[in-house]
Amino acid sequence: MGKIMFLRNSWYVAAFDSEIGQTPLARTLLNEPIVLYRTADGTPVALEDRCCHRALPLSLGKVVGENIQCGYHGLVFDTTGACVSVPGQSKIPPGAVVRSYPLVERWNWVWIWMGDPALADNTLIPNWWWADHPDWVSAKGRGGEPLHVKCNYELITDNLMDVSHLSYVHASSVGVAAIAENAPRTERSDRQVVASRWVPNKPAAPFYQKAGNFKGNVDRWLVTVTDLPCFTMNDAGCVDAGTDAREGHRDRGVDIRVLNAPTPETETATHYFYQHVRSFEVGNPEWDDIFRTQFTEVFLEDKAVLEAQQAALSRKPDGPQIDINDDVPGIAVRRALRHLIQAEQASNDNTAAAAE
Repeated sequence: MGKIMFLRNSWYVAAFDSEIGQTPLARTLLNEPIVLYRTADGTPVALEDRCCHRALPLSLGKVVGENIQCGYHGLVFDTTGACVSVPGQSKIPPGAVVRSYPLVERWNWVWIWMGDPALADNTLIPNWWWADHPDWVSAKGRGGEPLHVKCNYELITDNLMDVSHLSYVHASSVGVAAIAENAPRTERSDRQVVASRWVPNKPAAPFYQKAGNFKGNVDRWLVTVTDLPCFTMNDAGCVDAGTDAREGHRDRGVDIRVLNAPTPETETATHYFYQHVRSFEVGNPEWDDIFRTQFTEVFLEDKAVLEAQQAALSRKPDGPQIDINDDVPGIAVRRALRHLIQAEQASNDNTAAAAE
């Protein structure tokens, strides 16, 4: 058996809510082809993207009311994946079914449970309430489309947990040299890792200076929270130096949450879903446009680094690597994730052995 890279009993983002309609949407998640669509009343549906007759992807068919019809021989499947109609015959063949997946619509995304449906637990979706709060405004990444990155999804989490790279990769926008000079504090629990970095009394980065019009230095915070397997929230912002920067005391500063949900497509490709939510300039279309355009450039800078990194790792997967202090949060996430994946695999092995 090869190395298990994915935690199956987990939610993942399948799509932005606005991506799914009554035209079938094909998407590969964790190496599994999925078709997504909405029924006539708007309910999202996810099925295995493979007709059980002659294997044509159902995404090449069409939505018919509540159901989806295969584009090859016209078999119709309902929202549970059961075949309910075969043209030219009244009897449905035994085993005429495709897999269906639990879905939850939340935080401007549609989340999919990729493991045992009986274990689907809505409380495992991170509580990113800012995305729906009236005092905050959300800007969907790339206008509501995932960024396709040719890298393993864990490299994206590594990148997000190590904010020191902002000093080098994003120096023209959100990075300043002082970030790399301040070490993170790392806290761990079973399903969460928090990395906190504070940068006191330093000049604001270009983006924050434009947003806050600060007259002098600022106190900046970068708090990164990863909920396993791969949901990372960046709590970022700054206030005038010497001002109380605790959450709930930032009304005279710049306060942002970046919500990141990289969903594995394969072992070396990822659908990167993200959105920015802010509590300043709410209702200002100029700032809506800034987040749509300027932050797209920031994420494309990350994409270039991540894809070059993956290409190098693929060429020499056993090449030696060292660790530095800034790697501590990312290493903690990887270790915790390995533990969950191994526990899940052991449980599956025990279930299979009991069934023999």
